[in-house]
Amino acid sequence: MSEVPVGLTVARTAKVLGRAFDDVLAETGGSLSTWTILFALKTSATASQRELAEAAAIQGATLTHHLNGLEADGLVTRRRDPANRRVHLVELTEAGEALWQRLVRVAQDFDARLRDGISDSEVHVLEQVLNRLQHNAFQQA
Repeated sequence: MSEVPVGLTVARTAKVLGRAFDDVLAETGGSLSTWTILFALKTSATASQRELAEAAAIQGATLTHHLNGLEADGLVTRRRDPANRRVHLVELTEAGEALWQRLVRVAQDFDARLRDGISDSEVHVLEQVLNRLQHNAFQQA
């Protein structure tokens, strides 16, 4: 097989982009895992840990580890859901909101850098192809 499998190319690209994004986030006091969690929280002001794990695509135990650090840094709070005491709700603090505002600017700059030389229509096609690859990944042969 002379061509590199598309899955390998996508996986390598994802690894490079993830590492580069993590580096620029770190310059502002964040990380890729912090960004992923804050991004998920910003899409719903309050979320249970289970919902947050799904939205952030992070496994429960790993999310708990990250949330412990974010909570210790004063970026999020966790409290029991009054309707179901077994459920923990996660919310951003003022400090978490401030970090989010700094990171969102960095993310926008990084996104603009990635889009350099790529038209909006090419970005649209890329999104369609990546969505198809995600769909195809779980189809039975």
